[in-house]
Amino acid sequence: MISKQAKVLNDSQVRAIHSFLRATRNSNRDVVIFLLSVKAGLRAKEIASLTWKMILNSDGSLGDTINLTDIASKGKSGRVIALNKVLKEGLETLLVEERSRKRFDQETAFVIRTERSTSTSPQVIVNMFQSWYRRLGFIGCSSHSGRRTMITNAAKKVSVAGGSLRDVQLLAGHKSLQTTQRYIEYDTDAQRRLVNLI
Repeated sequence: MISKQAKVLNDSQVRAIHSFLRATRNSNRDVVIFLLSVKAGLRAKEIASLTWKMILNSDGSLGDTINLTDIASKGKSGRVIALNKVLKEGLETLLVEERSRKRFDQETAFVIRTERSTSTSPQVIVNMFQSWYRRLGFIGCSSHSGRRTMITNAAKKVSVAGGSLRDVQLLAGHKSLQTTQRYIEYDTDAQRRLVNLI
């Protein structure tokens, strides 16, 4: 089963994708799509369904969390996700761009839109990731790679933050800890170091 899962991105791949997307035609939007995956762990459906209302404060300023509703998520996996600082910077840049549009309404506008529509679909998000990874030669990567990367990185660092795998489970929006554990990439070197700490 592990061999069929989307590959986890390493740090150099994350930097390469980020750099590549900064040069695309819709760079601000594309960077945010990638960061929503790799820094917030959102699924393609959640990226496509995310609205500015789920991120903005009542005064229109960018908040510190994503308040993902059940409607925007898979099943009933709505959750509150703290905004990573790099993702927040990307959202601030995109928000300035979106507010310059004539018909922008922060109560109804989707964060991700296409050039011809006010929204997009999960399949379009999936296709975008496939195209980016193919162009960069990243074999085995998909729209789920960013999500797996975020969950794996969170699991590795959660004890440093004073948390537990239960916190990672809640961030991921999983009903069971077993599901979260299947997302986490194992690290043989870390296992060796861990054994020596026991």
